[in-house]
Amino acid sequence: MAERSIGQRLERLSWSGRISLTSRILAVNLLPLALLGGGIFYLDGYRKQLLNERYKLARIEAQITAEALAGATRERQDALLVQIGKEQGMRLRMFEPDGNLLADSFVLDEPTFTLADREPDQWEENFALWLDNAVNTVVSSRPIPDYVEPEGTTADAWPELVRAREQGLSQIELRDLPDGTPVITAAAPVGIQGATLLTTRNAVDITESVRAARSTLGVSVLLALFASILLSLYLARTIVSPLRALSRAAVRVRQGRDRDVEVPRLPERKDEIGLLARAVSDMTDALRHRIDGVEHFAADVAHEIKNPLASLRSAVESLGSVEDPELRRQLLDIANHDVRRIDRLVTEISDASRIDAEISRTEFEMVQLDTLTEAIIERRENREENEGRTVALYTSMESAVVRGVPMRLERIVENLLDNAVSFSPPKGQIDVTIAILDEVVTLSVSDEGPGIGVEARDKIFDRFHSDRPEAEDFGNHSGLGLAIARTIAEAHDGSLEAIDRPDGKPGACLLLTLPNPRKGRD
Repeated sequence: MAERSIGQRLERLSWSGRISLTSRILAVNLLPLALLGGGIFYLDGYRKQLLNERYKLARIEAQITAEALAGATRERQDALLVQIGKEQGMRLRMFEPDGNLLADSFVLDEPTFTLADREPDQWEENFALWLDNAVNTVVSSRPIPDYVEPEGTTADAWPELVRAREQGLSQIELRDLPDGTPVITAAAPVGIQGATLLTTRNAVDITESVRAARSTLGVSVLLALFASILLSLYLARTIVSPLRALSRAAVRVRQGRDRDVEVPRLPERKDEIGLLARAVSDMTDALRHRIDGVEHFAADVAHEIKNPLASLRSAVESLGSVEDPELRRQLLDIANHDVRRIDRLVTEISDASRIDAEISRTEFEMVQLDTLTEAIIERRENREENEGRTVALYTSMESAVVRGVPMRLERIVENLLDNAVSFSPPKGQIDVTIAILDEVVTLSVSDEGPGIGVEARDKIFDRFHSDRPEAEDFGNHSGLGLAIARTIAEAHDGSLEAIDRPDGKPGACLLLTLPNPRKGRD
């Protein structure tokens, strides 16, 4: 279930595998910056907040000014309009009850501001205005009417003045200049006779403040974007470049065009990429050794089978021209012997080639090695497979338990006993000793034969090793028995080696060592 769940999750993420690693790194690093850059658009909220504050201020200013004008003389009214206009940077106009213009602060004194027109040659202003419009479009802001100074001078030209006179309440109106700056007008009734006041303010500072904040944020995002792109490309290069090198080396190994392909190990990298590189390199070396072993094994097989086939062919070809019954019988015996020899070779080769795969797929179980060995010895005695040799078994009081495949462990013991029988003298004794040490269980098979020289103790485990006793009939053994036994031992995390006899007597001793599962459990 866990493997299925992992597989399902990987399938759901399979779409990302179609995107290059560099693109994914860039996307992951640039996404937060893109979200941050989106804050440029949401500065519109900051602008609205500033405008709301100015609405309140304009309303209060209009109401206070209207109250001050209501109780003042005509001369005092003109003075107040000029004074308040200069101090607050506004334009103030007062209209009579009949709607005619009574006084204008810009006429009474110099204007405190000038409504700027858009200059088409100023690219900075054009870009800022374009960005303002883009932000308004993205956030779906309500369109702001353009500010146009009416041609007439009556109060009816201003909708806010009409509403203020009709409702008796102050009114606020927002308009937009061509350069994108807002114009806030406020209308308020003056006294109870129907006169009205109109204040006009060009809130340039709001636009400048928003654009300055937007520019600062934009520059910060661009700098961060540039740095992020550089860092992302550097990170992608440190990841993608070694992966591509590994991929190229793997392709060359797969194509088999170069036997000496060197897979980079990246020893200077201590991260997961380095671990992967070294794992791939080790895997390639192991694969190369396995391929070399298979090639050598195939060559050895061809050589070993060629000899009995040549003998069999010679015997069969000679049968047709031989009339002597005794000679024909001898040729048939040779042919039968060669057939059995080939059959034995094919069986041993088949076992040797599939041992690793079979054991890797088989679940180990607890095996009583002493009981298994005792049964093997008894069976061999009953079948007279020991050929008159005496096999003595020595075990400890405690049961020797190992983890493994019973049939394969039995094959080890059988092959060791076959080897000992082959080299033991007639009526000789073979000692099988099982011992339980601290972390391992050992099984040794000692014979009274000629022994094994130190220089040959590794060679006897080579496949098709053919150093056999002189008295033994040629072809009775394939030369794979000890090689198979060592392969099985190593597949059980154990070892098989040739040593001197522990008692110092002449002869050979083959020692099997297997892990002690009881020690690991403790």
